[in-house]
Amino acid sequence: MKKDIILAGVGGQGILSIAACIGMAALSENLFLKQAEVHGMSQRGGAVQSHLRLSSDPIASDLIPEGQADLIIAVEPMESLRYTPMLQSSGWIITSINPYNNIPDYPDIELILKEIWNQPHYITLDADNIAKDCGSLKAANMVILGAAAPFLGLRPDSVEKAIKTIFAGKGDDVIQLNLKALNQGRAYALKHM
Repeated sequence: MKKDIILAGVGGQGILSIAACIGMAALSENLFLKQAEVHGMSQRGGAVQSHLRLSSDPIASDLIPEGQADLIIAVEPMESLRYTPMLQSSGWIITSINPYNNIPDYPDIELILKEIWNQPHYITLDADNIAKDCGSLKAANMVILGAAAPFLGLRPDSVEKAIKTIFAGKGDDVIQLNLKALNQGRAYALKHM
């Protein structure tokens, strides 16, 4: 098993939580893991990306070579496009359609989505509305994680256990919210693959 994943978004959107959940789930399955440090302005509003590599064999480098990523997991649509050169031809883009208008000349969202939809493999979803339906907009990152889950090569129970562990200090309501968001995202992806 080998998965090379680019995580992308904007500071404050929960990219680190997605990485932590995937990483913890991978370790619980005795996989090797390497993660490049999150690059970019992790403060709210700055572009953020990270390389996450999972494998059943030892991993030499934490950086994914151009054209070799299996997945781009993005919480922001423009950020997903930024990393398409990293994606292999059979790779998938999993992204929210909800823009984070953090720059004055943010491109027209329709043009961004049209470009994503021109890619060979993608799942785009309204993560914000799904998260709101689950109980909080703050769970949009877990909706995206759920949509990416079928492509991770990890057992669903491993990802759920990671969420329970990571959010344990925030109480059962937060855990249940995040699990619900994860499952809604997964259901959406399975329906639209």
